[in-house]
Amino acid sequence: MIDSLDRRKMLLALGALAGSAIAAPAQVSTGTKAGDDHMRQMMAIPPDAPKIAMLMYPKMVALDLIDPMTVFTILRSRIGLVWKDKTPVSTDIGIPIGATQTFDECPRDLDVLFVPGGIMGSIDVMGDASVLAFLADRGARAKWVTSICTGGLVLGAAGLLNGYNATAHWAVTDLLPLLGARHVDQRVVTDRNRVTGAGATAGLDFALALAVRLRGEEEARRVQLVLEYAPAPPFTSGTPSEAGPARVAEARSKRTWMDAQARRAAEEAGRRLGINASGAE
Repeated sequence: MIDSLDRRKMLLALGALAGSAIAAPAQVSTGTKAGDDHMRQMMAIPPDAPKIAMLMYPKMVALDLIDPMTVFTILRSRIGLVWKDKTPVSTDIGIPIGATQTFDECPRDLDVLFVPGGIMGSIDVMGDASVLAFLADRGARAKWVTSICTGGLVLGAAGLLNGYNATAHWAVTDLLPLLGARHVDQRVVTDRNRVTGAGATAGLDFALALAVRLRGEEEARRVQLVLEYAPAPPFTSGTPSEAGPARVAEARSKRTWMDAQARRAAEEAGRRLGINASGAE
């Protein structure tokens, strides 16, 4: 069993590897010189480390952020968690997470711009001019413009998916055409320099696919091994086609109001962007 001290060391190491994306002291001591030297080597961010900006916002899904962030951390990337200010934002699991960079502090030229999901938070930022301006600005120059889950709607609202193939959480993929995107029913969709992922757990698949582009297949395979990512769910019910019509209908019946709000936000964004689409796939 891992005791609390060991857990703290692991979290500190993760924070240091992420370029201080998680608050951590400047140095992590293992109690021995050899151990400290090893930790410093593990934490060192190489000069050519990818620069990755991960948008944060209130009411986001924590898993949407943590899954890909873990992959990017093992890749020893230079990660910035970005929001308007550094006040911790709320998440779906009740654990607040604080940004490490404001919009103004975020580098202008990025290797990766990433947007997580969380439907109610996504709806809010789809109409937030400052968020959309930030995404449009950085997205215009980023090597890779990416999202998972309802973060795809946010990218679309910023005008960054118009004319691209894309995906998002299954419950809102019908809204992508309202934002100029063509929905492709795949877990991860790559179209030129846009990479979008489906619902929350697709964050690992998305990040590993992007890791190949950033560091090569062998390095991506190493990350998968480190994470022991070999999914074997107890049920075959993770997509609408697997779950079947009855379960999908039941799931949709519990989110009618939320999905209506998302459609309204997508329609408003589409009008603002001058996109003429019916929303039908």
